[in-house]
Amino acid sequence: MHNLVFFIALIFCLWIGRSIFIPLLFATFLWYLLNAIAAYYRKIMPCYKTYSGVCRIPGRMYTFLSILLAFLTVGFVIYLFATQIKPMLIELYHATPVLQNKLLAFSNFLSDKIGFDIDIDSIPSLPQIAGYIGSSLAGLATSTGMVLIYLIFMFIEQSSFNKKIDAMPLSKPKSKKLRYILNSIDENMKKYLFTKTFISAATGLSAYILLSIIGLEYASVWAFIIFILNYIPTIGSILACALPITYALISGDTWHLSLFTAISLISIEVVFGNIIDPKLTGKTLNISTLAILINLVFWGMIWGAAGMFFSVPILAAVYITTAQFESTRWIATLLSTDGKIPDETQSD
Repeated sequence: MHNLVFFIALIFCLWIGRSIFIPLLFATFLWYLLNAIAAYYRKIMPCYKTYSGVCRIPGRMYTFLSILLAFLTVGFVIYLFATQIKPMLIELYHATPVLQNKLLAFSNFLSDKIGFDIDIDSIPSLPQIAGYIGSSLAGLATSTGMVLIYLIFMFIEQSSFNKKIDAMPLSKPKSKKLRYILNSIDENMKKYLFTKTFISAATGLSAYILLSIIGLEYASVWAFIIFILNYIPTIGSILACALPITYALISGDTWHLSLFTAISLISIEVVFGNIIDPKLTGKTLNISTLAILINLVFWGMIWGAAGMFFSVPILAAVYITTAQFESTRWIATLLSTDGKIPDETQSD
């Protein structure tokens, strides 16, 4: 009974404090992503060595340059969105009333040809959906300042984080266990976010090329939406295909445009989502697909789209943590794909 009360209280706190937790999660996401990109830059950056084999560039300078390059990379993506994609999103938003009329006409066409009566009230309102998305983005923009503050302090604190762990009044075994858990979460999050970002970017770029060849309007907008939605497991891939296909279906003069759009996007999602993604992220996470789906719905109910976006990283952190304690290892076993979980003695 006490556990149930605690669980309900926890859900209530997560829901009531979403205005604090969501910006913190976005800042953590950017912090992990920037560090992952910086780590990649450190691998490919040349190190000019002296005759004695010592690197001429100090370690701190290497770290600073890699983080600077990571910020420039993310900044370029934001600049690309602001200058290229945002105007098209605004244009698409203003075109939603016309698209709504075409959607109604298309539903009437199906009713006449198939003989299946479609309730007009059941047809989604595109202007309302666009307004909801716009208000969500506006709410996110208002919290940008808080995200940046969190992000700056995370980079300031990361250099002294290990010193704080060493200074904690813990026994040697507990200190090792804590360090192992934190290092495992850190390593897996960086690998997952970097891999997921790479796959999402490759999926969006491939979609942009094919949609441009096909001639679908707002190809860059759909590619950007596909890039973002691919962070959301399963449902994100479905929506990433459904939105441009629906647009092609109700805006095109012939059925060929929607058919080619469907074939192109579904093929891309199958290749990247069902073949490449499992092979790359499967080495990082060993979490059941059913657990991911349940977790997706759970966080979506509490935090909406933001909760769905962060559902997998949160689940991975829970999986890694519960695997390191005897009383909670059964939770990690249920969450795992094959019942094989990290050995508790690894941290000893």
